[in-house]
Amino acid sequence: MLEYNLPRYLPSAEELPDSDETPVDNELQELIPGLLKAMLLILWSERMDWFFGVDMGIYYHPDEPPIVPDGFLSLGVERFYDEELRPSYVLWDENVLPTLVLEVVSPNYRKEYSDKLKEYEALGVLYYVIYSSRRRRKPRLEVHKLVNGKYELQSGNPVWLAEIGLGIGCERGNYCGVTREWLYWYDEAGNRYPTPAEQIKQAQLRAELAEQQVRQEAQRAQQEAQRAQKLAEQLRALGIDPDTLD
Repeated sequence: MLEYNLPRYLPSAEELPDSDETPVDNELQELIPGLLKAMLLILWSERMDWFFGVDMGIYYHPDEPPIVPDGFLSLGVERFYDEELRPSYVLWDENVLPTLVLEVVSPNYRKEYSDKLKEYEALGVLYYVIYSSRRRRKPRLEVHKLVNGKYELQSGNPVWLAEIGLGIGCERGNYCGVTREWLYWYDEAGNRYPTPAEQIKQAQLRAELAEQQVRQEAQRAQQEAQRAQKLAEQLRALGIDPDTLD
């Protein structure tokens, strides 16, 4: 349960702006978290205790503007707020902090490595993930974990997030027709989970293989029948009734 020194009467999510109304300045700020969310919708299709927000405001105080990460994951909350879905993420309604927040560094630097890191650290978010394709001499993916109230940079790619039960990492792939480096979810052994498009292709391939096996079995059965018929004709030519043979 979150505890804040808040006013007695608090606005609901419906009364607050959805976001900070600041447009993204790079398409990757929508596509990268969108891909992670799309993968979760398949990986956790049977679970109803998680929520992944994309460019959605996180309200921590009614008198302060929301924090708006490019993406965030909360565990232990209702997946669907109601049939209208969440307009924003209000901490005094949800009572659950996001477990992970994601910032995609755009051409216009937004203090992802300084001010935002301190904000998420002060808020108590367990994992803070920063991705920048523009970095050349430093890792493009940084995963910070909150340890004793301070963020510690985690090593590796992918990085295993034990509290979430998934790993996060980056590698080249294709999404929305664009081949480049993307962020993906991984299992504990470091194997990347397939994207929705890849799962569709895999399902189509399995269906094609199954259909091919059916055709091959039918062809073998037909060949066996033809051989049996030919043998019966040969026996009749020799004056032997094949029906009398065991």
